[in-house]
Amino acid sequence: MGRIGPTEIILIIALLLLLFGGKKIPELMRGLGRGMKEFKDAQKDDRPNPSEKP
Repeated sequence: MGRIGPTEIILIIALLLLLFGGKKIPELMRGLGRGMKEFKDAQKDDRPNPSEKP
């Protein structure tokens, strides 16, 4: 138990299609991708640069 198999993945995809419809899913995934990119960029900006002196 605990592993997601192909049957569960198909069930999740079918549920998403029923809830959001085929046209809304690409828009949701695009927004998720943008959010992840912004998060990674923010993490990169927060790292201290070892060459800079305080």
